[in-house]
Amino acid sequence: MASSELRENLEVEEMFLTRGLKSLLPNVLRRIIRYNRLSISNTSGMAEGYKQANVVILPKSLADDFEKFCHANDGPLPLLYRSKPGDWKCPSLSSDSDIRTDCLQYRIYEHGACTGSLKSLKEYSQQLKDMVTFYIGCSFSFEKAFQNAGIPIRNVEQKCNVSMYKTDVPCCTISTFCCNLVVTMRPIPESKVGAAVLSTSELKEAHGAPVHIGDPGLLGIQDLSKPNYGDPVRLHPGDIPVFWACGVTGVEAVVNSRPPLAFTHSPGCMFITDLKNDNATVTSSREVPQVHCISQSPLHYSIVSAEAAQKIKTLETLIGIDPGDRGIIHLLRQDELLKACLSMSHAQSVLITTGFPTHFTHEPPEENDGPPGALAIAAMLQALEKEVAIVTDQRAMNLNKKIIEEAVQIGILKKPIPLLSYQRESADSALTFLCENGNPGKPRFDHLVAIERAGMAADGNYYNARKVNIKHLVDPIDELFLAAQTIPGVTTTGVGDGGNELGMGKVKDAVKKHIKNGDVIACDVEADFTIVAGVSNWGGYAIACALYILNTCEIHDRYLRKAVGFPQLSKRTIWLSALPSVAKEDKLLKTLVRHGVRSGKTASLEMEVDGLPFYTTHSLMIEKLLQEVQQ
Repeated sequence: MASSELRENLEVEEMFLTRGLKSLLPNVLRRIIRYNRLSISNTSGMAEGYKQANVVILPKSLADDFEKFCHANDGPLPLLYRSKPGDWKCPSLSSDSDIRTDCLQYRIYEHGACTGSLKSLKEYSQQLKDMVTFYIGCSFSFEKAFQNAGIPIRNVEQKCNVSMYKTDVPCCTISTFCCNLVVTMRPIPESKVGAAVLSTSELKEAHGAPVHIGDPGLLGIQDLSKPNYGDPVRLHPGDIPVFWACGVTGVEAVVNSRPPLAFTHSPGCMFITDLKNDNATVTSSREVPQVHCISQSPLHYSIVSAEAAQKIKTLETLIGIDPGDRGIIHLLRQDELLKACLSMSHAQSVLITTGFPTHFTHEPPEENDGPPGALAIAAMLQALEKEVAIVTDQRAMNLNKKIIEEAVQIGILKKPIPLLSYQRESADSALTFLCENGNPGKPRFDHLVAIERAGMAADGNYYNARKVNIKHLVDPIDELFLAAQTIPGVTTTGVGDGGNELGMGKVKDAVKKHIKNGDVIACDVEADFTIVAGVSNWGGYAIACALYILNTCEIHDRYLRKAVGFPQLSKRTIWLSALPSVAKEDKLLKTLVRHGVRSGKTASLEMEVDGLPFYTTHSLMIEKLLQEVQQ
């Protein structure tokens, strides 16, 4: 070794001993790594505040396709720099680097198989002349932002690498590059989850906001103690597992594309750049993320922008007016509309039920509050490409079949909805109906919605608002909601306007206290989310509008697709056409009248709200909801 190089080494060692890894400048750390003077296993916690990078080195013939793959999956693969063939430097990222020597450890892949680990790539200098290096952002870069927000970094505390897991989430395929998403998991105290999301959301080159918060099983991860890469990191009591997209996704893509020769960093052994990871500033409520828990079993949180959340809260306020002063204002629960719709937004298959046989002496006995709202929800779910079905009373199957057929003809639904009925035949009937072969691990539906559906009271009967028992007209669909409480991953929503509807058990104490005849008629069956509206149809319209708001929210869209693939906002026109409207409502109400369905709120014909006839107010409500959506 030349005397100048030896002197430089000694200076580096002295600096390392006196200052520590956290505070050393990147160029100094690269020199330490280059001369193999470190015995550590990863670069987490090093060069605080500077960007670190994953590394993928591929034959130049594959470079264009891999760059497209990065752009198509920019959550896990935020591309910082692409080199020219044979270029070992990256001048826009660092002043004096050499990619052959400046990672702690490398891996070599031959035809998709990892054939070894290396401290240096210098022996492959000839082959590297025909290869291109990709530098991809890394979550180690946001560790300083964590510290500034008072968030503990558990893997640094435990002196180990981060945990990295393969998921069952497919990335967007480009040519031969295809793989599932890889994520890192960081344990975050529950009280700090919101801060963790906020502090990373604008750091796009460090993977941005999390892609999942909660139960790892929802990503297909079976055991947190067995990461595919890195080390297991222990959760402290009260910690929530939070998952970020990971650049090791690029390694998986290399494995699956099977190039004759490729190199990557060894997971956790990043390239340290000279670029500071300056904290981004959020300029509007559209960019501020909010975190909401939407399920406890399994634990699941969702993310939405503050702007979208506020719009949905406004919808909730609009529908909460109380025509006739029946006392429903005392039943209102804040943010139930938002949480219910976040849950539905994540669902793949939704089961809807409606039907309240108020007119028990007529045929049909149904009222027209409920079906329009149910179909408005179904129309938006169809537009969002979710599976939808309706379950109703056996006696009302023909009526509902005709209504659904005409809803397709007049343009409310884009296609017919499967129509189901439920009867109790055994103790396991509800479980068998909701799950494949009655297996709670294989539910057919993720979410159940009841809107203006007669609900079972504490005595096992069903009552209209006048305390008349209508049990003989009601099939026991409540049992599905009770069974759903025992099935992990199935959530429920109840929409009502009087407290005797299915799902209103969550507010039954308020119903008994504030609603006329509430001590008798109050529904005893709870839903996870209870949406109270002046008219139940309004609740259905609000759900449709809220689902539109959520899916046009960039922050929520990214979280839904786990930051892989492209934004779904191009489908906005289709979603817009599925929203409820006064014209659709008018056509559907005429259809219901033609089939003998009567109004359930006969007193409302004489009622005024804010000085306007009730049905004028009904049309205005739809218009107000749409105005809020389109602002």
